[in-house]
Amino acid sequence: MNEASLAKSERILLCDLLDSVGPDAPTLCEGWTTLDLAAHLVVRERRIDSGPGLLIPALAGWTDRVRTGAKARGLQRLVEQIRTGPPVWSPMRWADNAVNGLEYFVHHEDIRRAQTGWEPRSLPSDLEDELWKRVSGGAKMSMRRAPVGVVLERPDGTSVTAREAQPSVAVVGPSGEIALFTSGRTSAARVELRGDADAVTSLRSAKLGV
Repeated sequence: MNEASLAKSERILLCDLLDSVGPDAPTLCEGWTTLDLAAHLVVRERRIDSGPGLLIPALAGWTDRVRTGAKARGLQRLVEQIRTGPPVWSPMRWADNAVNGLEYFVHHEDIRRAQTGWEPRSLPSDLEDELWKRVSGGAKMSMRRAPVGVVLERPDGTSVTAREAQPSVAVVGPSGEIALFTSGRTSAARVELRGDADAVTSLRSAKLGV
């Protein structure tokens, strides 16, 4: 897999899974079914005006209304729009991997890991490397609310300091699992937390992610 194909490959897998589980399946996104998640992805790429509400609470109401309107199209139509990717006028089309690679990986796992009997995927090394680039590049932002210091570490010893503070906790695991942990999926990520017991408990219960 080359770098440019990360977003594309995860997009295809996510769409195939949406087709398989239908509109009412659970996800790891609290309060969202698969229909809600599909609407979010379509709106994110096609209604740029609703994007600020994902980060600014005062604008969240508008984002919710736009997403609710998108849900009325039904899952089949939404999946068709997700498969085709961002429209030609969207900046996301020209930076698809940079802005969507990690997004689609995480949301793919949001669906997978909310279903009964899931197991972590065995990811190829080039996908793990690409995920690490994305995770390590955004580490300080995703861990800015961490109540303790945080070091992210791959099994081969490659590491990055995400937040400098004491006490510090090492989050150790494959890149994909670290990606899920740093995006706030702390209970679903298969990582090892190394450090003082109280610090580990504090980090595991913290609100993480962008």
